[in-house]
Amino acid sequence: MVQISNMIDLDQSSLAEIGEMIALANQIRNYPKEYCESCRGKIMATLFYEPSTRTKMSFQTAMLRLGGEIIGFDNPQSSSVSKGESLKDTVTVVSGYADILVVRHPLEGAAEAAAMYSRVPVINAGDGGHLHPTQTLTDLVTLYNEKGRLDNLCIGLCGDLKYGRTVHSLIKTMTRYHNNSFVLISTPELALPNYVKDIMNAAGCKYVEVSSLSEAMPMLDVLYMTRIQQERFATREQYEAQKGVYVLDREKLNMGKRDLKVLHPLPRVDEITPDVDEDPRAAYFKQTVYGMYARMALIFSMLMNPQYKRKKPPTQSSHPVECSNPKCITKTEPYLPRLYFETGDMLECKYCDGRTLI
Repeated sequence: MVQISNMIDLDQSSLAEIGEMIALANQIRNYPKEYCESCRGKIMATLFYEPSTRTKMSFQTAMLRLGGEIIGFDNPQSSSVSKGESLKDTVTVVSGYADILVVRHPLEGAAEAAAMYSRVPVINAGDGGHLHPTQTLTDLVTLYNEKGRLDNLCIGLCGDLKYGRTVHSLIKTMTRYHNNSFVLISTPELALPNYVKDIMNAAGCKYVEVSSLSEAMPMLDVLYMTRIQQERFATREQYEAQKGVYVLDREKLNMGKRDLKVLHPLPRVDEITPDVDEDPRAAYFKQTVYGMYARMALIFSMLMNPQYKRKKPPTQSSHPVECSNPKCITKTEPYLPRLYFETGDMLECKYCDGRTLI
């Protein structure tokens, strides 16, 4: 069985391990009674520092279906966070009550920081506009079942590619599979960050950037739609300028292949019209169910790992400079050591992947 300590970034798992998790998700889906008591006596704590419906309920349902129990909060204002408690202190305390933590946070790198101080395994349920590994695992389970493969796919990603953590995570993982290519559909203001393009370039993946959804449709095996995220914009005016630019309707869908699959991490606002929902190519509601089984597989694998050992957090910074990313967790949690990887003349933040000149 695959043994995972923390799930911060799906890149930390090998393709063989990812394949085992997909297989386990399908095993649980097909034989749920065999797993319904597997986590009895275990407690999962959900620490959601920003709103969530699907991710939170998917995790909660997954744990309940495995026979476990749940504690936590879904509004930091109802916890000691509202009194100024640090992430470190919250995680240290709650990890003494639970067997596994699920953390969603608006700041990038928060899950990595939480894992430094947790006494139990940590799952990243989304850290700002950075990563969302369990959504990517959901996407992989969906694609494997709906397309029958994870390679040789032309994948279109449409909408908010700049702040869309689901997009970043999916691209990072799909570059690891053979002969996948990408069509990036966005406005210039919401283009994919350079660090993700660098990953595609390093993997030798082909990609094109276009501004027209209609132009892209005939090329695609998979279309991954995303909403324009109001909460990631500094002002309402900036959000309104981007909202509604890309809408998938029946007319555009009919430009696509007959075996196209349309995914969406949800929630949707107005980027997919309701008349698309009944088309067999629309897989986004199935995707939410696959996500529950993906998270059941992940929780089961992590709780059954006898080798988990907490690593002592570093006490010293690897470099004295501050991360250049204004949304990095280090900006609000000053006790965190500044940790970087050196890449040429750049420093890459261990928490958020932000890049800073040396």
